[in-house]
Amino acid sequence: MNDTPPKAPPLYPKSHLLAASGIAALLSLALLVFPSSDVEAKKTNLTLELDTPVEQFKQEQDAQQQSQATEDTTVSPFAQIDNGADESEDTAATEPETKPAAPAAVAAVKGATHKEVVVSKGDTLSTLFEKVGLPPAAVHEVIASDKQAKQFSQLKNGQVLQFELTPDGNLKQLHSKLSDLESISLSRTDKGYTFTRDVSKPNVRTAYVHGVISNSLSQSAQRAGLSHSMTMDMANIFGYDVDFAQDIRKGDEFDVIYEQKVVNGKTVATGNILSARFTNRGKTYTAVRYTNKQGNTNYYTADGNSMRKAFIRTPVEYARISSMFSMGRKHPILNKIRAHKGIDYAAPRGTPIKATGDGKVILAGRRGGYGNTVIIQHGETYRTLYGHMQGFAKGIQNGSSVKQGQVIGYIGTTGLSTGPHVHYEFQVNGVHVDPLGQKLPMADPIAKSEKQRFMQESQPLMARMDQEKATMLASSKR
Repeated sequence: MNDTPPKAPPLYPKSHLLAASGIAALLSLALLVFPSSDVEAKKTNLTLELDTPVEQFKQEQDAQQQSQATEDTTVSPFAQIDNGADESEDTAATEPETKPAAPAAVAAVKGATHKEVVVSKGDTLSTLFEKVGLPPAAVHEVIASDKQAKQFSQLKNGQVLQFELTPDGNLKQLHSKLSDLESISLSRTDKGYTFTRDVSKPNVRTAYVHGVISNSLSQSAQRAGLSHSMTMDMANIFGYDVDFAQDIRKGDEFDVIYEQKVVNGKTVATGNILSARFTNRGKTYTAVRYTNKQGNTNYYTADGNSMRKAFIRTPVEYARISSMFSMGRKHPILNKIRAHKGIDYAAPRGTPIKATGDGKVILAGRRGGYGNTVIIQHGETYRTLYGHMQGFAKGIQNGSSVKQGQVIGYIGTTGLSTGPHVHYEFQVNGVHVDPLGQKLPMADPIAKSEKQRFMQESQPLMARMDQEKATMLASSKR
């Protein structure tokens, strides 16, 4: 065993130790005076973490104001580009010293008293009241306050309800705009709620449209600027002379002068057709709306003959003829030759069927292969039949009187039927005739005593249509 003691560490001269201590001191001082980037970053983070609660709250406020300033300036994509071009301007805009907090406080107060909700699918008045913080009892109080207040419960998708609340959260006023012309309100008073209805009276002006049929009447009319309802009105006006289910051809034309209802320069609705012209297969038909001295309004031709006849051509609008009048047709179900003494108009199930003339219902019920059937007697000479109905319109029963154009039932497939359609028959003195080939009886023309007054209205309208059409065609050729 080696008992030799370990060697002691070498001893450095005292001068060397003093020099090393001095160098270490200098290095420590350099690190304190000139920190590295890592050290500086850590120091900065440490300073933020040691902020007092007051300073933290101030910084959070500054951050919120900066975010709000950014939202306020984001108006459009162009505004975003402009605002982002200079960061120094954005930063200056968010400084607390240059942006007072008062407007934000006003907005908060306003939000507490005025609330709007938009009706969506499944909403009821109760769910809307709940969204703005009103209890179920408030709904009952509103509905029970006035009979007309029940209109607030007749909600439509997209309708906006505006609530004004008191500072303590109770309902002060309820308002809703039903249309561009009508709005309803309910206001709290000392005696309860008061219901009011505001109806704006529009200015009425006239407008003109011209169209050429290239595919269908509805599409061509829409392109020309006619609404669906006005297209239907035009079809009804000329429905005595033109079969819109069969006669429409590519190249047919129409001109219409009609009323527009305007509020604050905005067209909010359309009114009556004042005059119209329809060219079908090269033949032109005219119509002018006229109200006589007794207050009765009808459409007449430009020279004063009645547009209205005892019968309209078809019982269904825009239907397709699936089977013509024939004395030797092979029945699609019975598979044998059997006279088809009427016209079949095919249309979707549930499509309304209209009486083609005034008369009295002598049958509204089942009739063999016709299924659900309505038979109308028109005076002593004429009778019409409507078969295969899905069901009857309200009030249609044996003995009831009907007016021309009144809905009497709906397209179906009852009886011997291969698809949804109405079988329409026309009888003259008990004999079946082709309703498309039958010459329809005319109604009375303008009374002689009113002919001059009528022409004073008719002639300017016809002249305007000619002028408007010529101007439009000339403009399109430029």
